[in-house]
Amino acid sequence: MSELTYAIAGWNLPLPVIFAVTALVAYFCGCFNGAVIVSKYILRDDVRSHGSGNAGLTNFYRTFGGPLTFVVILCDVLKAVVAILFSRYLFFAGYTIYLSAASTTQFWHSFSEYWAGMFCLLGHMFPCMFHFKGGKGILSGGTIAIMIDWRVALVVWGGFLVLAVLTKYVSLGSVWAGASFPVATFFVYRDPVLTLLGLLLGGLVVFMHRGNISRLLHGTENKFSLHHKKE
Repeated sequence: MSELTYAIAGWNLPLPVIFAVTALVAYFCGCFNGAVIVSKYILRDDVRSHGSGNAGLTNFYRTFGGPLTFVVILCDVLKAVVAILFSRYLFFAGYTIYLSAASTTQFWHSFSEYWAGMFCLLGHMFPCMFHFKGGKGILSGGTIAIMIDWRVALVVWGGFLVLAVLTKYVSLGSVWAGASFPVATFFVYRDPVLTLLGLLLGGLVVFMHRGNISRLLHGTENKFSLHHKKE
């Protein structure tokens, strides 16, 4: 197992420790939910008590609108960026990796990003400091896709934008994003482990939209409008 350890300042750390630290940091990055923080602590009106009850960007915009929506966007984007960058640093900048094959090194590079992205999404969807009631992960998930690989991001974002613009159903584009994530991962990397992680990432997004899928099938899903609703 010597080739699967890292060394820094004379200390050898096994991969499971690296995995655990990355997962923990990424999860708590994901817990920094912009919609909840802005609505609850700035507007003094928890977004989860309005509309769909979801702590996500769409429900925040529909409920409150205004320039603070951009603060929510910034929070959801930056936490995904921080989680991925931390993972890259922990795996490859702060540590010296004992792997000779370039292909193997590339695998661990990609694995670290998928691993961090998955736990960041878990934190966003199930934040422990907000009673495990968070958002559905589209903006953060889309940012993770961009950070991982532009080809994966092109498939995920391309389909999302086309469907959302043409149908006005953000949820339909979101379901595409989640479902296409593992497919794009497979065609880009041709690796079963990364594809499995892609399936878990995308599966989380689709799972969080199960209510939207039901409403889409029954024709009761709300269409997106640039004009937010006032109660």
